[in-house]
Amino acid sequence: MTHAGIATATPMNGFAQLRKLALAGLAGCLLASATSAHADLADVEKRGYLSVATEDDYAPFNYIVDGKPEGFHKELLEDLKAYAKEKGFDVKQEILPWTGLLASVSSGQYDMAFTGALVTDDRLRVFNFAPPFASAQHFYVKRAGDDSLSDIASLCGKTAGLQAGSALLARLPELKKMMADAGCKIGDVVEYQSYPEAYADLANGRLDYVINALISVNDLVKTRGDTFAKGIAVSGDGFAAWPVPKKSPELLKLITGFMNQIRDNGRLAELQTKWFGEAFPSMPKEPITDVDQFHTLAGMK
Repeated sequence: MTHAGIATATPMNGFAQLRKLALAGLAGCLLASATSAHADLADVEKRGYLSVATEDDYAPFNYIVDGKPEGFHKELLEDLKAYAKEKGFDVKQEILPWTGLLASVSSGQYDMAFTGALVTDDRLRVFNFAPPFASAQHFYVKRAGDDSLSDIASLCGKTAGLQAGSALLARLPELKKMMADAGCKIGDVVEYQSYPEAYADLANGRLDYVINALISVNDLVKTRGDTFAKGIAVSGDGFAAWPVPKKSPELLKLITGFMNQIRDNGRLAELQTKWFGEAFPSMPKEPITDVDQFHTLAGMK
């Protein structure tokens, strides 16, 4: 355990279930964004297709079942293809590992990321984000039947787990402030290489609770409700949205138009309910393009 009260669990094998910040990759994004050309809408129209990068190991957004793609984005991709066809071009999808996905979009290899990326301060220095399609507010997870944890005060001094390098770490100060307002302090925080490892330690009693984003928590409780239970929110609002390079403003307008269409015709709420367990009618309807705007929308000011 470090003097700061944050420990790192022994590395183990396992796939991450939430967004890694991928610091090395993000540094590459920053460099690439300064040196590479990016396609805007006119380039997309000229070449005849929109190039989107997705992943296949992030349920319920994008994942594989029996060798076939499933998830929110698998279905929504068909809607995007139909929308693009009306505009006179196609959509080409390529599946990439998450760790290199944003860097590939930033470098201009792909036009946008079509996956469940969380909006963060660092990413907003490289990308604009289309209007959010899901909440990424942070909640805590506890063992099913653990009645000792309920409100914020009950978490004070307890051992928490989350994924190393995740976007959630950047917003841990919000929980610390909630605890300070309750007259107490956060306990030890243990960082894991992946969320499955953190959940395993929660199940066997090495952790008291785990912090994750809403969609992942809902999916966990849906599939493993006999072992885990959802707690309350431990942050302000958060957002999952599609990153578009800052040098592609017309493409951002196009994707915003797509979001407006699927929101207005009910398709977005339909897929949100199917894959996330709830719809999000109060999500911002405008793109998120700078840190100040993000902080205001997320209640971080």
